[in-house]
Amino acid sequence: MSQSNTTSSSFLARVPLWQQILVGLVLGVVVGMLFKSLALALAPVGALFLNAIKMLIVPLVFVSLVAGITAMSDSAKLGRISVKTIAIYLITTAFAVSIGLAFGTLFSPGEGMNMVASGSEEAKQAPSLVQILVGLVPTNPVMAFAEGNILQIIVFAIALGVSMNLIGEKAAPVVKLFDSLAEVFYKLTDLVMRFAPIGVFALIAGVVASHGIEVLLPLAGVIGVIYLASIAHMLLIYGGLIGGLARLSPLRFFRGIAPALAVAFSTSSSSGTLPVSIECARKNLGVSQGVAGFVLPVGATINMDGTAIYQGVLALFIAQAFGIDLNAGQYLMIILTATLASVGTAGVPGAGLIMLGLVLTSVGLPLEGVALIAGIDRILDMARTTVNVAGDLMTTTLVGSSEKELDREIYNSDNAA
Repeated sequence: MSQSNTTSSSFLARVPLWQQILVGLVLGVVVGMLFKSLALALAPVGALFLNAIKMLIVPLVFVSLVAGITAMSDSAKLGRISVKTIAIYLITTAFAVSIGLAFGTLFSPGEGMNMVASGSEEAKQAPSLVQILVGLVPTNPVMAFAEGNILQIIVFAIALGVSMNLIGEKAAPVVKLFDSLAEVFYKLTDLVMRFAPIGVFALIAGVVASHGIEVLLPLAGVIGVIYLASIAHMLLIYGGLIGGLARLSPLRFFRGIAPALAVAFSTSSSSGTLPVSIECARKNLGVSQGVAGFVLPVGATINMDGTAIYQGVLALFIAQAFGIDLNAGQYLMIILTATLASVGTAGVPGAGLIMLGLVLTSVGLPLEGVALIAGIDRILDMARTTVNVAGDLMTTTLVGSSEKELDREIYNSDNAA
């Protein structure tokens, strides 16, 4: 009996998590259709999973953001490159979430679902632009943590990380502490996501039991909208910046990064694609080893354009599904939150869902919508990662060009694969 249990557990360990989640999704649909009373009784299990996701949002964002900033060198040249790199990543991320919102508005994939949140949570009244800007800096960081004010936490984390870099050697023990804490929370995120198949099973079963199978039909539309928005972002924003700022051929850029995009799409891992990205940057795009070796690893950590598109589309999808109208201030809040949070997302499995929960919380949208997305998250992750890797390489090219560390002969060579 014990050998049988060991065999079954080892078998589950070999099954990728995304496949386990898909199985949970399918089983949840079946149970929700055939055993409604049982499905509704599973609600506490789904609530536990949602609570675990909420538990991770604040500490994961804060710790990973501080650790990411302190990992950057403070020398003159790398400091300048750091500013350029982060500025480009933040600007393109703002464009990405805006494109996601635009495509979500244009195609309205959640219209007509008529879902009702289980709780009494309502969309918060969005503050004005001036209030948002003034409220970015917390008067009491402890209160910001207690209230879960994500924007204030992000600003405080950035300020703390920069201050630690300016102190230098004296901050070394604190830097090591945050590095260790970051690893701890990455592992905690991994542990929470291992329960995702069960959580998704319980949540989807309850959703189908309450609303019927037709609630899942718009998911195909969501996938299509996110893929279209991702392609548009790469062609218009990345291609436009390469041609407009660096005065380089966008066609040669996309041809040069094709191997990295193929690996990114198939593995759904920015970190796993990193060696191929560096190879493409050096041999196909002509970027120096120094620039490629700094910008690409930073990008694998903080550049989340694909996740920003995902958040923009899905925030609108969930708002439409629950019949919640968002105003201009709430659109701005989504853009700000998704853009700033992208720096702290890191390459953690399941981080996209956690950051989606962050964005939904910032404008008061119901977190039940996360259950609808979890089952197709792997399919969406392939698009997200491809956009992220393309953005890393675009930024590397722009920074290399501006620093005169890009060989245009290599870039324009017909040998670039």
